[in-house]
Amino acid sequence: MAGGRWAAGLALGWGCCLLLCCAAASKLEVSTPAVVEVESGGTARIECNFYIPGNGSYAYINWFYIDRNNWVKLCHITGSEILEENTDYKGRLSVGEDKALSISRVTVLDARTFVCQVGAGSHGEGENRTELHVYKVPEAPEITPNAGGISVQSSDIPQIAQCVSRNSFPPPNITWHKNGEKLQPEEKMVKIPTTLTRESSGLYTVSSTLFAHVTREDRNSLYYCTVHYWLRGQRRTVESRRVNVTVFYPAEHVKLHVMPSSALVKEGDDIKLVCEADGNPAPVFSFYKRELEDSWQDLTSLADTNSGVLNLHDVNKSSSGLYRCQTLDLDDMRQLEKDVELVVNYIEGVHVKMEPSSPLHEGDSVRLSCDAHSPVALDYQWRDEKGRKVAEGNQLLLSNLTFETSSNFSCKVIAPSVPGLEQSKQVAVAVQGKPRIVAISSPLYVRQDEVVNLTCKAIAFPRPSVHWNVNGTAHEYVENQHIASNLTVRVNHDLLRAGAMCRVSNALGVSEKHIQLLDQKTSESKGVIIVAIIVCILVVAVLGSVIYFLHKKGKIPCGRAGKQDITKPEARKDKIVVEVKSDKLSEEAGLLQGANGEKRSAADQSEKYIDLRN
Repeated sequence: MAGGRWAAGLALGWGCCLLLCCAAASKLEVSTPAVVEVESGGTARIECNFYIPGNGSYAYINWFYIDRNNWVKLCHITGSEILEENTDYKGRLSVGEDKALSISRVTVLDARTFVCQVGAGSHGEGENRTELHVYKVPEAPEITPNAGGISVQSSDIPQIAQCVSRNSFPPPNITWHKNGEKLQPEEKMVKIPTTLTRESSGLYTVSSTLFAHVTREDRNSLYYCTVHYWLRGQRRTVESRRVNVTVFYPAEHVKLHVMPSSALVKEGDDIKLVCEADGNPAPVFSFYKRELEDSWQDLTSLADTNSGVLNLHDVNKSSSGLYRCQTLDLDDMRQLEKDVELVVNYIEGVHVKMEPSSPLHEGDSVRLSCDAHSPVALDYQWRDEKGRKVAEGNQLLLSNLTFETSSNFSCKVIAPSVPGLEQSKQVAVAVQGKPRIVAISSPLYVRQDEVVNLTCKAIAFPRPSVHWNVNGTAHEYVENQHIASNLTVRVNHDLLRAGAMCRVSNALGVSEKHIQLLDQKTSESKGVIIVAIIVCILVVAVLGSVIYFLHKKGKIPCGRAGKQDITKPEARKDKIVVEVKSDKLSEEAGLLQGANGEKRSAADQSEKYIDLRN
């Protein structure tokens, strides 16, 4: 029974479905897209598809748009003929072979409903609608921060920034963000009013303003706005640039420090006391230095009260002490202060002690001791007058003093922990004694009537005086304990004979030396004689070698039978004669001597013959 009812119901359902399908198939159908989206300035294309039962043809096609419930015909199509109506779209419409309607140069005013109507004679009319959506991508948003600054103590909600999005369609939405987090309206804390303006072009301008309270932490916050719009069914966004606003807040902490570091300050430095407060704007700065009995000296007149810098030039020991920086916030009249201790490193009282302190003489010894005072550890160096380091430590021992030892020594005191901190003290070590002549121009070869310089150099302390026993023009030069005197004189017979005497004297004694002058002509003659003697000796040596050589070869027999008389030479063809002559017989007469030491006459020394025979 139940099975029969189910079969009957199934048959009834299939029958109804078949009846509906047949009815639909026998009716004119028109289809168009529900929505067409196009960007402003582009071309919109709306397709119109239709079905006529029995593959019949259409009689006409009409395109309309609806304006405030009024149908406005755009064009009428019959066969191959298209009749365009005189509307705002004239000149922008075109119909394709598939009867699709195209609208060029679309504007936002074209955003309306379009209707495709098809007439098919006995099959009646059919139509369908399409919503044309026109969009315009908004321009990049412009954000303008509050240029005047915002106080954290403001009772009203201050304006942070304004964001404007121009030339968009449809109107977009604007949201606000701080440091990447979206801001929501909050009573008495955050307000975001928005205004919408439709321009004459049909495009929209959206303006949004952010009002919010700030804290001192917001001095580094970054604000920006985001514009949200729809495009082809998808949500799109465009962000503005990040902006920072000036936040005013009172100072909570103050710092005072020395530049450069207080541990490295030394006498003569230029330093700065820099006071820093964490308020904005910076407060008014005042500087003080503590004096005796806890009184404070006002140094504000020496400081830059806007930047909080106190300049101290060429500081010294008295610059050390406790300094104070005081700030005053003009908004709430709140005061803050900070102290710093300034330590100026110094070296003072550099003293060099010499033991013994009595006058020094050659051969004595002396000890130099150096001492100084400073709040830091000190090193000592000893240097000579040329700046060369000769010793380290605070003592210098000099033994066996001479005039040459006399010099200016300096004790250099250095503070290793404070670069550049040093002091020096000089001491003169003077060795006293009578003069000692160290150099004279003797012997000096001169010519008669020649102008020559006689030089005498001595060393002594106290400074000596130099005297000559001859007349001339004297010039003196002094260097440390040395004194040099140059005497310009003309040579005469008396000066050649007696020479000159240099006499140097001071309060401790006298020294003198003789300068011998020699005639340069006599010296040259003696030189020639000496050369001649050397030549003769060499010739004799050569002849002796030749005789010895011939004797070894048997050319000269030895023995009594072979003796030859060479005192009386005879003229023979095989005689070998070696002759030595001297042109200066008169000069050599007094110099040449015989083998037994007696002097020979010039005649005997003028010629010598050696007869070498076979």
